[in-house]
Amino acid sequence: MKITILSGGTGTPKLIQGFKEILPNEDISVIVNTGEDTYIGDIYLSPDIDTVLYTFSNLINDETWYGLKGDTFFCHEQLKNFGFDEVLRIGDKDRALKMHKTSLLKKGIPMSEIVDIERKSLSINSKIYPMSNEKIESKVLIEENNEKILLKFHDFWVSRRGNAKVLDIFYENSNYAKAADGVLKAIQKSDFVIIGPSNPITSIGPILSISEIKNALKEKLVFAVSPIVGENPVSGPAGTLMHAKGYPVNAVGVYEYYKDIVDVLVLDNNDINKKKEINCEVLYANTIMKTIDDKITLARNIFDYYKSR
Repeated sequence: MKITILSGGTGTPKLIQGFKEILPNEDISVIVNTGEDTYIGDIYLSPDIDTVLYTFSNLINDETWYGLKGDTFFCHEQLKNFGFDEVLRIGDKDRALKMHKTSLLKKGIPMSEIVDIERKSLSINSKIYPMSNEKIESKVLIEENNEKILLKFHDFWVSRRGNAKVLDIFYENSNYAKAADGVLKAIQKSDFVIIGPSNPITSIGPILSISEIKNALKEKLVFAVSPIVGENPVSGPAGTLMHAKGYPVNAVGVYEYYKDIVDVLVLDNNDINKKKEINCEVLYANTIMKTIDDKITLARNIFDYYKSR
């Protein structure tokens, strides 16, 4: 039994924690969003990739879903003393992983090879793939003082805390980008694919914007876990961004966004009244993963539903 998971950096890693407890880890592949990658100073950040790496290696700070638990911030604080504010707090051990990526990228080594080196160094048996080795940037178009401004997602979410009037979202360069090495083969070899409960617009959207990935998914059985319960996203700016793209901020909006690839939509038990507006199979479960038992239970519910089809 092999599965592939499409992941961003918050909701889906919780589900990954569940799946890695019920399946042999070597049977799990994860395709990760890189649309939020950016530089801070001379350091290359690939936040969603790093979160997935730390999740599999049990190092993730699961209070923030960013960086390592128990990390220190001496370098970050010293840089502030020198007048350089990184905006995002980068821990000392976490910085080492980012410096490793930065160094190898400058040598021309593809991101997929770099991630595989890091995966092996962290003793991870699952396969982890960036969505592409090419640069795809998620950009957020906002309106401010009657002017339109195009921001990197990092600037929108970290620097501005998402406080802006959003007009649209773009995936710059996605029309020309190819899937990273191993991505399409992982999808093809999977018994089923799971789109995790990450932000549909800026965590999963960049992955789906690569046409050969989306086309490959149309040939597979796809589960999509909604990151929205009732009218509210579980976390992050998904509601604002879905509204900007013209989708209702509820389970129906999630279905509409994924409808050309999803076979089974996984909804929270609280959304049982939405079934009549959704034209695919629906699995109801507790999707609010507060404990490891919640995560394992949701993973097992999806797995058992697959086996029962």
